[in-house]
Amino acid sequence: MSEPAAAGSEEFTAALHAHAERYWDRHPFHLRLHRGELTPDEVRRWIANRWYYQKWLPQKDAAVVANCPVPEIRRRWLQRIAYQDGTAEGRGGNAQWLDLADAAGLPRAEVLDERHVLPAVRFATDAYVTFARTRPWTEAVAASLTELFSPGLMRERHTALRTHYPWIDPAGLGYFAARPEAATGDARHALRVVTAYCTTRERRQAALDALAFKCDVLWSMLDALDHAGRTEEARG
Repeated sequence: MSEPAAAGSEEFTAALHAHAERYWDRHPFHLRLHRGELTPDEVRRWIANRWYYQKWLPQKDAAVVANCPVPEIRRRWLQRIAYQDGTAEGRGGNAQWLDLADAAGLPRAEVLDERHVLPAVRFATDAYVTFARTRPWTEAVAASLTELFSPGLMRERHTALRTHYPWIDPAGLGYFAARPEAATGDARHALRVVTAYCTTRERRQAALDALAFKCDVLWSMLDALDHAGRTEEARG
């Protein structure tokens, strides 16, 4: 459980930002990825497993829209679905993730049929989607606030992939070039919503717990990938 939120909105905002200490950018797997220490098989496994998480994001966001009673918030949240799924005018983030798979030499059919998805990644992702569907909408919005911490990680990853993994076609790295700006705007909006609607001690504590839960979801996904890679290495 997170520590109880203080009474003031500034203290609450600071408590939300403090979850950066739990974000997955500090996980050993991400550190190895950014240092160029992953094998091609590990990188491809990461891409395939992250796809499972990526593909569920629009449905997670649709759950927020379905549960939220505030029209202006629903309208703004719909932009997240369009960003990932794409629109009639352009391709979305999920299409860009499949471009990454192509660029890394991972057959698209193997990504789409999910043969490489680890059980723990599937379990964690499904738990997050269920959380968004079944918990109060303000908690689902709070869980999305890991995006407060993601723009810097995306920029670092873009540089790391170009620098340490030259066998990946740079043309497939568009997701990491575009996502930081979108994530920054999404996070600012979500933070305004959470601070405006979570005004009681109970709601603030629930928001903090939701963000902690999301951090645990992301961390557990990398635990599974890290274990799979080290097990493969031990087998030789």
